[in-house]
Amino acid sequence: MIRIPTRAAAVLALGLSSLALAACGHTVEQKAATGAIAGAVVAGPVGAAVGGAAGAAVGHIDKPH
Repeated sequence: MIRIPTRAAAVLALGLSSLALAACGHTVEQKAATGAIAGAVVAGPVGAAVGGAAGAAVGHIDKPH
């Protein structure tokens, strides 16, 4: 029964750290790369994919139109 809350806490920490580190950088590519590195450190290859996607999303949101 303890595994589910621990896993949920890990996923939450991954999401928060990816979003926080995805804000680093000036271009979309830099933000995606930073998010991917942060995700890889926290959760391996799956975290890298999630972090990269979060970084790209933040980069597109911050991009002037």
